[in-house]
Amino acid sequence: MNPPLPESDLRALAQAAGIVVDWHDAQGRARTVAADVLTVFLERLGLPAASSSQRADSAARLAQAPTASALLIGAAGQALRVQGQTGAAIIELDSGAALTVQAQPDDNGYVRIVLPDYPGYHRLVLGDCNYALAIAPARAPAIADLLGCPGARIWGPVAQLYSLRRHATTKNNAVVHGPTDAPYSAEAFSRPGALNGFGNFTALAELAQTVAHHGAHALAISPIHAMFAADPDRYSPYGPSSRLFLNTLYTDPTDLFGADAVDAAILAVAPAQVLSARDASPLIDWPASARTHHALLRRLYDSVTTNGSRPAWQASFERFIVEGDEALQRHACFEAMHAERARATGSLSGWRDWPVQWRDPTSPAVAAFAQEHAACVRYHAFTQWLAARGLASAQSAARQAGMGVGLIADLAVGTDPGGSHAWSRQADILDRLSCGAPPDIYNPRGQGWGLTAFSPTAMRDNGYSAFIEMLRAVLAHAGGIRIDHVLALARTWLIPDGALPAEGAYLRYPLQNMLHLVALEAWRHRAVVIGENLGTVPEGFNDTIAQAGMMGMSVLLFERGHAADGRAAPYLPPSNWPASYLATSTTHDLPTLRGWWAERDLDLKVELDLLGPEETITGLRAERASDRQAMHDTLNPEAAGTPPEQDAPVARMLGFMASGPQPLALIPMEDLLALTEQPNVPGTVDSHPNWRRRLPADAQTALSTPEARQALAALNAHRSFE
Repeated sequence: MNPPLPESDLRALAQAAGIVVDWHDAQGRARTVAADVLTVFLERLGLPAASSSQRADSAARLAQAPTASALLIGAAGQALRVQGQTGAAIIELDSGAALTVQAQPDDNGYVRIVLPDYPGYHRLVLGDCNYALAIAPARAPAIADLLGCPGARIWGPVAQLYSLRRHATTKNNAVVHGPTDAPYSAEAFSRPGALNGFGNFTALAELAQTVAHHGAHALAISPIHAMFAADPDRYSPYGPSSRLFLNTLYTDPTDLFGADAVDAAILAVAPAQVLSARDASPLIDWPASARTHHALLRRLYDSVTTNGSRPAWQASFERFIVEGDEALQRHACFEAMHAERARATGSLSGWRDWPVQWRDPTSPAVAAFAQEHAACVRYHAFTQWLAARGLASAQSAARQAGMGVGLIADLAVGTDPGGSHAWSRQADILDRLSCGAPPDIYNPRGQGWGLTAFSPTAMRDNGYSAFIEMLRAVLAHAGGIRIDHVLALARTWLIPDGALPAEGAYLRYPLQNMLHLVALEAWRHRAVVIGENLGTVPEGFNDTIAQAGMMGMSVLLFERGHAADGRAAPYLPPSNWPASYLATSTTHDLPTLRGWWAERDLDLKVELDLLGPEETITGLRAERASDRQAMHDTLNPEAAGTPPEQDAPVARMLGFMASGPQPLALIPMEDLLALTEQPNVPGTVDSHPNWRRRLPADAQTALSTPEARQALAALNAHRSFE
């Protein structure tokens, strides 16, 4: 047995590999990663360190690794440091033009070049060297840039797309007024797209048009990344199969195939009474609804492709296949292989459990499968085309309704390690390390998300191609992007497979380069950028993203002052919040305003056994009572100290939140409608109906309630824009 390595040697190797050995937790306490965790971590990074010889070999490999990226990245007006000779250099712009710049001497064989204000992907010719070069704008576009109005202050709702209900329509799309959750008559089954059991892109377009009429200029949505068509039990929007493609459950085939064909197919794939009950339910039955929807799509697709006809949309679909190229082919092939594996063996496990010859997307066996099952592969490409078509229509509807931004897409922090993205881009993905979060105030046990992440080493070596590909996919039909857990651009808490969340460590990422690429792609797509910067934030991180033009997030319930005289800390007025951030009332992982006021989240802590080791429900309820009083006093300074009202003053809380200088205020639909239940309770999977709640009515009906009208009036009082 080899003697243990000196801890100093192990620490040095870990630090050289990008592991953050010493860090501070959410309470500001100093933490050090244990030696045994470092050893496992290094092994997962391909740098074994269990013995002196392994450590020496790993250190030598690190020393020999290239230090330069395959893509040089910088921002307009800033100096770029690169190896080469001094004198004139040529930048060949992606427009076809060329610029001459001067390479000034630096140190250690490097030169400095001030980059011109030409954002894009170019080439730098420096003597005998030829580099790929990305020049980012100085900052990502701002709200004011997109609206053409300095100082613009706008608002928009945040919608969980699956939660939306369609407005009831007849075959000719005439509006039928009335609650959408009422029992359906036989005639209702002819309403196109009415019986999904969950929201779709048509419902999203309807919501965009409705809220635009009420003054919204943006509409943020939950992630719509591709899931697993063969495994509808996996439905968390933050656990996708691929961030390059879309969730095909959100498609609405009515416009393509016609209402009559869709009506006939609906009734052919599921009994009417089953569909009626499913659509009226407040909770989504994902497995049953997903199977019905996939059966519907396949029936409609086969009805056209098997009769030898050439539909009018054929040419558009063919162009989509050509433009999708290898990435689309691999994703469609993955879907077909996953389904075939489930049919043949009953197993729905990921690609790591597939036969060896199927685990490599470039293998002859995979090519043979794709050829043998060409019709199935093509069908999955078709569903992606249909999804992209629907999403593009929703964004178009938002902009045509007058929105200055339109849809804001949500980028999940990672993907399922057994999914399409990890299978098709294996060289870019970390192996046997999953994302999560260390223990903090709100999650004292830490979080393990079971998602894989990009390898920072592979990104550098491959010119950030996988990262750029992902950004372009998410921004394709959006006016903005929200990057979930944006802290991962600087460092990601990774957990070795089989370990507890607290047994992880942070791995550093090339933050500045990734921010430049985000700004560049946002500039190319005319989109704003939001970074979800909640959690354990590294020192200086918030200033760094602000300089890049990325909006951080100020959450009403978190913005507190300092406690004094034994009283709860007051809530800060939004004028004291960071002016460059967006303002929001809550997030999908936190209680709604009504739920917070009513202590629904505390009830759930007890019901679901989520109390931390140092928490008691008595103490939490006492703390909430103090917080509720502090909120009451903030909203009613003239009546400070009087007992708070029994019902949550949601509209006044939203008006207060929207009153600051922040350029964007985002309000979850749950708060806009004064609902109690939150979309997700972190730390739970099957014990709580996460990602399953539907809104009580369609957008027109729901926004006509007294609570919604009060909320809209409060928002527009502070956020009107012409």
